[in-house]
Amino acid sequence: MIPGVSSRRNFKELSEQEIIALAISSEEDDARIYRTYAERLRAEFPASAAIFDGMAEEEDEHRRRLIDLHETRFGPTIPLIRREHVAGFYARRPVWLVENLGLDRIRQEAAAMERDAQRFYEAAAARTSDASTRKLLGDLAAAEAGHEQSAHDLADQHLGQEARADEDDEAHRQFILTWVQPGLAGLMDGSVSTLAPIFATAFATQDPWTTFLVGLAASIGAGISMGFTEAASDDGQISGRGSPVKRGFASGIMTTVGGLGHALPYLIPHFWTATTIAMIVVFVELWAIVWIQNRFMDTPFMRATFQVVLGGALVFAAGALIGSG
Repeated sequence: MIPGVSSRRNFKELSEQEIIALAISSEEDDARIYRTYAERLRAEFPASAAIFDGMAEEEDEHRRRLIDLHETRFGPTIPLIRREHVAGFYARRPVWLVENLGLDRIRQEAAAMERDAQRFYEAAAARTSDASTRKLLGDLAAAEAGHEQSAHDLADQHLGQEARADEDDEAHRQFILTWVQPGLAGLMDGSVSTLAPIFATAFATQDPWTTFLVGLAASIGAGISMGFTEAASDDGQISGRGSPVKRGFASGIMTTVGGLGHALPYLIPHFWTATTIAMIVVFVELWAIVWIQNRFMDTPFMRATFQVVLGGALVFAAGALIGSG
């Protein structure tokens, strides 16, 4: 017997009362989710928060209609049955997994919630023989199908073209400040600062395995250092740069990735083959950083090239000369 599975009911086994009870709890959950979205967005995206407030109110109205139907048919005591009690029933992602992905993802998740609810009501209406119940479930299926239009209507009311553009600009700015900027700083640090110790070790020992170990240690050490430094440098409350934990992870992971890029080739046992591949990787890394700076940070291409490629070349040359000497 598998824990958590054997106790689940199949949807086709539910009685009409249980189907209505499931619909009530689902509407309660969806309204709560929409209100949570609204609260999380209110400070930065007030117009979108108003949209989710309106959608939560619609879910509340659906819940009231379902409770009235249940009282009429089965009395005031509603059985406790939730989504997780029904095998194969749609689930909702935890709010924190969605909100961290930005405004557009929250909007997409809301649209998916509406489609799930529509399919549920269509299946529920097909299962019931009572005319009033079938009518209400069918009406709710149609309402969920029309929620996308309702969202558009609410958007027209609360989110004009100018407000939408402002919110999209703010979301893009927040993405840059929270993820791209610290990640880019980490990638630059990991790619450039590890060049000297890795290639100095490579030319001094001509031992690929020793070079790899030095590169691995340098990359991980730099990643940990950059991650903690970024997280501790600014809590994001005044600067608006977002969560220090997110920024710390972005900076630390990209620092490690930047260093490992030219350390991993030294897993190849032939020294000159590994070194040639590592040099090619360095070339790709540096030009990738230039592209990211130009694309996301609006740094002029020539300035980015001078800062990154020339700086990286000088660090590489220093490591190679020291190792060869």
